[in-house]
Amino acid sequence: MRIVFCGVGALGSTAAVSCRNLDATPRFVDFDRVESKNVLAQAFVKQSIGKNKAEALKLQFSNFYGVKAEAMGVRLVEQNAAAVLGEADLVVDCFDNAKSRRLVSAFAREHQKALVHAAISADGTFGLVRWEERFSADEEDAEGQATCEGGEHLPMISLVSAALARAIQDFERIYLGQLIADCEGNASEAARRAGMDRPYLLTLLRRHGLR
Repeated sequence: MRIVFCGVGALGSTAAVSCRNLDATPRFVDFDRVESKNVLAQAFVKQSIGKNKAEALKLQFSNFYGVKAEAMGVRLVEQNAAAVLGEADLVVDCFDNAKSRRLVSAFAREHQKALVHAAISADGTFGLVRWEERFSADEEDAEGQATCEGGEHLPMISLVSAALARAIQDFERIYLGQLIADCEGNASEAARRAGMDRPYLLTLLRRHGLR
């Protein structure tokens, strides 16, 4: 299973870290670079300052958790959407602007991709996690408006990121259930399609109450 995190700032990076135990290949998409102020509210360490956010998070996943991840340090546009999102089983939208969110939504709907959105207000007073069917992107008060730059909104960031991570974990159960159903209960075939060992697949199925 491949999970594509679109935007790995405050919400995206924090939720991704909380999903490091899933049997999935995370792909991080972000064109921005880590700044010193980001360390206060995002899941980056001091050594990552100056690096591309997607590449930095990929490196941290490898060094800290032994988890293999993919990184695409690009700005998502219509021309590269298929390359960035085409292989996703689940798309996680943590962008901070309506234009990018609408682009992700359009691609997901056209190609029938599962999509979950997460957002937090610029002043840190509220946040939300919603699946595509119930989400509508709000315009920023000002183009390029900064959000979650310091650590003062860290409690809200943690709450929203935790809710997002739980939604992603719930999707794993749905994904595995559909996979085993498509294979008519044949665990060996399901393991082959998922690219994992049969014993480990059975462990995951039991964990989710599917076996």
